[in-house]
Amino acid sequence: MQLGINLAYSGAAMAEVLPLVQHADAVGIDSVWAAEAYGADAVSVLAYLAGQTSHIKLGSGVLQMPARTPANTAMTAMTLDALSNGRVLLGLGVSGPQVVEGWHGVAYGRPLARTREYVDIVRKIVARSKPLAHEGQEYRIPYDGPDATGLGKPLKSILRPVRPHIPIYLAAIGPKNTRLTAEIADGWLPLFYSPEREETLVEPLDAGLSAAGRSADDLDIAAAVPVVAGADLAACRDEVRPLFALYIGGMGARDRNFYADLMIRYGFEEATRKIQDLFLAGQRAQAAAAVTDEMIDEMALVGPIERIVDRLEAWKQSRVGTLVLGTHQAEILEPLRAAVR
Repeated sequence: MQLGINLAYSGAAMAEVLPLVQHADAVGIDSVWAAEAYGADAVSVLAYLAGQTSHIKLGSGVLQMPARTPANTAMTAMTLDALSNGRVLLGLGVSGPQVVEGWHGVAYGRPLARTREYVDIVRKIVARSKPLAHEGQEYRIPYDGPDATGLGKPLKSILRPVRPHIPIYLAAIGPKNTRLTAEIADGWLPLFYSPEREETLVEPLDAGLSAAGRSADDLDIAAAVPVVAGADLAACRDEVRPLFALYIGGMGARDRNFYADLMIRYGFEEATRKIQDLFLAGQRAQAAAAVTDEMIDEMALVGPIERIVDRLEAWKQSRVGTLVLGTHQAEILEPLRAAVR
């Protein structure tokens, strides 16, 4: 199992996170991942890190598909790959309707159809085998709609990519998105992965792999896990409770929250409903307190470093290929790297 580090949305605070990334690069951590929502973008962060590191892979976790055309994303990925000597991992996600429509100002639409076509177009551009043409329901290239000039023509990138195939990772939570990920992607970026409840997650994954004639070895599961190391287990748990509460209670509407749905599929329905009720009522501290120890212990790595190393055994026995650590504690990277070798 490989290890990565997750910068989440802290990319704008480079002075704080750069030493961590450079230390990770030096001690053999496989990848670093930068996220975007409706603040700092991930591309600028990764471009900066490309010039400040030598070996570590640079992952977008994730670029929002509604924010960029497929061609723009392909151009960005090829440019970053060239700047970094082939170190890019292209993580993509559809985001949620609140951000897509409330921030980017475009229709949420049909995320499954959009994802399939988006990935196909990006791959065609990067492969550079012929001029780009795509006739789909979501994208038509060259554009031929009723307001088209008729002057568009198929084009081939004038940039020759460093690699003809840049690995594409998809963020997916729901069963349908997860199945699609297994069909078309090189990797999967799940959040709140529980080794103990892995079957809940991988059932649609295996269906997608089977439909595409692929094996589990064809897909890297790069699971993000919050990490807080310290002597006081209760205090470490308390540090990650607000994160759980934010996603379970606030990342989406009450009846359309992918993270809450996942927790319910795991069997945490009672706690999930309580967290949602409190969070949506503005009682965030109480919502965080409602996150159970069991949730945290299964889906995070917390407590003394010895406890975390012991807990890694469950992850090593899972199907996760890359464990993406959400931490700013540089001192824990070497012992964890040694523990997974």
